[in-house]
Amino acid sequence: MAEGDCTPQPAKEAQAGDDPPKGDFPLQKKSPKLCGSNYPLSIAFIVVNEFCERFSYYGMRAVLTLYFLSFFHWDENLSTAVYHAFSALCYFTPVIGAIMADSWLGKYKTIIYLSIVYVVGHLIKSVGAIPSLGNQAVHVVLSMVGLFLIALGTGGIKPCVSAFGGDQFEEEHTSERSKFFSIFYLSINAGSLISTFVTPVLRGDVKCFGEDCYALAFGVPAALMVLALVVFIAGSGLYRKTPPQGNVLLEVCKCIGFAIKNRLKNRSREIPKRDHWLDWASEKYSKQLIGEVKMVTRVLFLFIPLPMFWALFDQQGSRWTLQATKMNADFGIYVLQPDQMQFLNPLLILVFIPIFDLWLYPLISMCKLNFTPIRKMATGMILAGLAFGLAAVIEVKINETDMPRLVPKESLIRVLNLAQNPVQVTIQDKDLFQQPVEPFQNPAEYSKLILNGEQQSLHFTLQHQGLTLAFNYTVKEKSVYSLIVFEAEGSLSSRLVTDLEAKPENGLAAVRFINGLSQDVNLTINSKRFIAVQKNYSASEYSLLERDTYNNGKCITEAGEFPLELGLLDFGASYTVVITNISGGAVETWKSEDIKANNVHMAWQLPQYLLISAGEVMFSITGLAFSYSQVHSHMAPDPRLQGSCGSLDVLMMQVGDDPDPALQQHLLLLQCVLLSIF
Repeated sequence: MAEGDCTPQPAKEAQAGDDPPKGDFPLQKKSPKLCGSNYPLSIAFIVVNEFCERFSYYGMRAVLTLYFLSFFHWDENLSTAVYHAFSALCYFTPVIGAIMADSWLGKYKTIIYLSIVYVVGHLIKSVGAIPSLGNQAVHVVLSMVGLFLIALGTGGIKPCVSAFGGDQFEEEHTSERSKFFSIFYLSINAGSLISTFVTPVLRGDVKCFGEDCYALAFGVPAALMVLALVVFIAGSGLYRKTPPQGNVLLEVCKCIGFAIKNRLKNRSREIPKRDHWLDWASEKYSKQLIGEVKMVTRVLFLFIPLPMFWALFDQQGSRWTLQATKMNADFGIYVLQPDQMQFLNPLLILVFIPIFDLWLYPLISMCKLNFTPIRKMATGMILAGLAFGLAAVIEVKINETDMPRLVPKESLIRVLNLAQNPVQVTIQDKDLFQQPVEPFQNPAEYSKLILNGEQQSLHFTLQHQGLTLAFNYTVKEKSVYSLIVFEAEGSLSSRLVTDLEAKPENGLAAVRFINGLSQDVNLTINSKRFIAVQKNYSASEYSLLERDTYNNGKCITEAGEFPLELGLLDFGASYTVVITNISGGAVETWKSEDIKANNVHMAWQLPQYLLISAGEVMFSITGLAFSYSQVHSHMAPDPRLQGSCGSLDVLMMQVGDDPDPALQQHLLLLQCVLLSIF
């Protein structure tokens, strides 16, 4: 057939020496070839299946932390802990899938059955994200059940799909099989790249039920998993299906267990010692198996520090995403969602792999430097540690715009002078506000108010143009207040209003209104938000809005409808907007920034993503190849178990309810130091 002809080739008849049929695992036919090459047509279905499955998994996981934070209203520590518990489960369940495939069902049936479980988990997870369906307890139960099934499905098929793809090749086509694994890895990263960029858009830019559309963000990955299952089943008639041959993990465990048991039975000094403790299994197991187990134990010793790498790596979807929610995401032509930053990792992996393989490693060899696999892996761990060092520095800069941490018997207070002249404010027994407060001046910061208990009644004195007025207000600990000073009916008056205690979450802006008019007003900020504010300097509740410029609002009074311009409401900021007058057919306002906007740009996360991605290429890919070079491929330590241990490391560090930002900085630095030590 002419080169390039893509017509599937007829299958060849089974030749002498081919594996005989075994039950439900016939090998009578060889798969048709793809485009006249030595590549079996069946691998096309496997590659497409893997692309869809990885799109499904990474798309769902990209928005998971913010789902916990925003939809369930969990704190950052609990959200991070549950996220890493799920990740750990996803890395443990491949052991179950491998045992099922090798000892019972075979790879093909294991993929089919666990993919169905995977789909059911996605569907339950999507239904659990519908706000109108029950209360929060229902949402949490459905989501946790869905996540458990997803973890069982995605982890269970992990060890099967790539191995099943390798089974499609004849033994003599080793080069094609090697290239297939490169294509397979490319499909993984392509699915991850697209999904981690698209799914956050579905969550943040599409609105359903009046809020972020998590149901859609989970529903699209569910649809992709259904497609993955359909594509895989569609290629069933083309697959080579090998029978289960027993699980090597079980054999290894039995061999180690027998060696320990036999050694304990033979502790007499009269019994000759053996060269290695595993040699005590020689009465039952072959020398070949014992030798392979010895190699595994030697390699496992080198892999002790590896969980620490994955503990750092997996935090891209938790702590780094939470960090991005507190940053400025405006890139000029596009406003990036905080969970979209994760797309940088698969993008950089696709860029770095050819750069490292074709240029960096050959250049190092030309310099006659012995850059062994162990040194590559050590360099990767150092790069990961440096990435978290940068993350800690950025966290310090971010926290400079946060509200001061509230502690017992302390509150924060500021004064907003809406009168026409300076006002001197004195608080009973407190040394605050030594200078007169100028009119319509945005205070630089809040002042700390020390109380003598959980709450205290304080005497406030206002001096204004020779007049002295007194007011009493009860102040509670761990609260934030604004004292609003204004003129009413020719005299000075005041109100004590409660402010936000922390930045709005997820980069939202908070705004409230103080109505300085003598009549009630109704405000429309956008077509869907309606706020009523009573007269005489009454304050509204805070409203949370997406970061945007709001110049199309309306102020509705008894006299009519007037345009309302608020200007830019920025990421993470809190504002108080005072309606002072209506003149010339427009509303006159004064805007105070209660909490500073996020002023650290999200682009500052790029260096840490560069370092962690370069570290992954040096560490993960090199580590996998190194483990397979030291032992037989079926005995190689599973990197997924290393990932599960890493996720458990993070999980243990997140247990607790202390949200102190300083603690998070110290944790980031601690993880950086620990990885450097290992």
